[in-house]
Amino acid sequence: MDQTALIGIDNYSPVGDVAVIAMCASIFIMLLTSYVSRTRSFHIFMGIVALLALAAMANIFYHALLDIGNPDYYSLVYVLRVLYQAMLFNILFLFALYATVVSGLEHRKARYVAIGATVLLIVIVVLDIIFAATGIGFQITEDGRVVSRTNLFIIGYLIFVVLIVVLVRRVGELLYKNVVYGFLGIIAVAVVVRLGQLPLHESSLTTMSFVFPVVAMLYVMHSNPYNMSLGTVDKRALEDTVATMYERHESFIFMSLHLPDYDGEGRELPEEIKALVRQFSAEDFRGCILFQLDNGHLLMVVPLKHNPDFENRIAGILAHFDEQYERFKLPYTIVIGKDIDEISEKNEYVSFITSVHRSMPANTVRRVGPDDIVRFNREEHILQELADICNKRDLEDPRVLAYCQPVFNLQTGQFDTAEALMRLQLDSVGMVLPDQFIPMAENHGYIHVLTEIILNKTCGEIRRLSSEGFHISRVSVNVSVLELKEESFCSDISRIIESNGVSGDHIALELTESRSEADFMIMKEKIDELRRQGVQFYLDDFGTGYSNMERIMELPFDTIKFDRSLVIASRADERSERIVENLAQMFRDMDYSVLYEGVEDGADEKRCCMMYASYLQGYKYSRPVPIEQLRGFLPKAG
Repeated sequence: MDQTALIGIDNYSPVGDVAVIAMCASIFIMLLTSYVSRTRSFHIFMGIVALLALAAMANIFYHALLDIGNPDYYSLVYVLRVLYQAMLFNILFLFALYATVVSGLEHRKARYVAIGATVLLIVIVVLDIIFAATGIGFQITEDGRVVSRTNLFIIGYLIFVVLIVVLVRRVGELLYKNVVYGFLGIIAVAVVVRLGQLPLHESSLTTMSFVFPVVAMLYVMHSNPYNMSLGTVDKRALEDTVATMYERHESFIFMSLHLPDYDGEGRELPEEIKALVRQFSAEDFRGCILFQLDNGHLLMVVPLKHNPDFENRIAGILAHFDEQYERFKLPYTIVIGKDIDEISEKNEYVSFITSVHRSMPANTVRRVGPDDIVRFNREEHILQELADICNKRDLEDPRVLAYCQPVFNLQTGQFDTAEALMRLQLDSVGMVLPDQFIPMAENHGYIHVLTEIILNKTCGEIRRLSSEGFHISRVSVNVSVLELKEESFCSDISRIIESNGVSGDHIALELTESRSEADFMIMKEKIDELRRQGVQFYLDDFGTGYSNMERIMELPFDTIKFDRSLVIASRADERSERIVENLAQMFRDMDYSVLYEGVEDGADEKRCCMMYASYLQGYKYSRPVPIEQLRGFLPKAG
């Protein structure tokens, strides 16, 4: 049949639909060979791709049967045409549904959109069938001519496009603006291609016009998150994987490798190690997924159903790893475990595994056990309490206890200074020491509120001690370098001191040195501002890690606290003692006071006195005690 002579039928070439089928097949192959989050939006996307491929096939068969011109096939032609257009309208419906899902639109509003789009879809498909049956729409006449008096498809198409555009604009406030503009631009291109065929009496690119939004969705929403050199995916992918496997009740094992030397930005794993990682993940297990939680932290998740002999495979990996350790000599920790219901339910494997690594000595392998879960749950409870303390910002919060350790002043021969220390007293956990909660508070941004609370309680106790006639020169409070970046740091400190009616010279702040140039400049600025109000500053932990003498000299500290490690080192031999002594003498000559921490016995005390000590602190005099017990050490005024 010569279609160009028929009334109401457009020119058609199957090339466009064949290209659509090839593109859909390519998308399926890429999605099957890469990791993509199995979210609801992904499943909608896969439905769209499947419908596109089926629609293209239906369109090819529809035109092929039409070309044959055999009346025996006309019923099938009608069916294929209705199916083709119904599938295209279904795709438009799924576009609308997809927009509500990715935008996180409120459930009630999303339901209204879904109901409206469903009604529109049903009305258009039913009308198309009725129009064909009554001769108002598409029809093949007895003499073989194709007639379409009403182009219902274009009308329905435009109504759906308007609905989608309005919807995308409405949900635009919930999405990144560039993404919204990009999708609107792609929709405009698709509409131009579809409508541009009308004056040319073409229909070859109709199905192809639906592909453009699909490509945009694949690129923006479901693009491949692989690290191409390692074959790893990210933390978000881990959460998606755990959620999917937990929902399907699929068990898995995990192996976590932490190489601390490569933590932090700009620390790229060497190519030799990357090659080993690729080998472990690709050859040793079936169906495993490799995640990169940090530059030096890799996690492998292995489905048990594909690896019933996982113990033998783990043993093989560890043996191979031991061989490679002799080659690289890099410090490491390895954590191995099986899925844990309570961790899977909360999707907390990153926090849990990090917690286990943190408690391990270097170059060890640990199988996760019940004790690790108990410790993690304890840490999570502490973290929740810290978050609550931070949110309430109650400077008298009873969960934060003020302790102190008296400091002996060699010049006066009295305990007239002290160091304030924090403890947490939490229900169901009990007493929590600083080394357990301070790192957590720093990592989650809670540390400044804790400092405000301990400073407020310290100032209140100083005020009470003074009113009772005790003589106290000052109490020092530890401050994290991270707090100095708070814009309100100085004003917060000043406000708390003034509100308690305490003079600034009764307070000292202890800081540790930082390597960062930016931190150094901030520290100098904040110290200068608070020193003008009488607050003194201690350099804490001198002798541990990094110490830049030039930087120390530039910062106006009042007291240098020699770490306990220097006190211990000075016991070793005469040479070590001379080194510590000369450092202390240098500071004394430059008008710094020198405070030795960790003085445990009379020998330590005598040696530190010979090493130019101004102040002594340690278990020889007292362990940390509740700040109210400071009365037992302080002299009475006068």
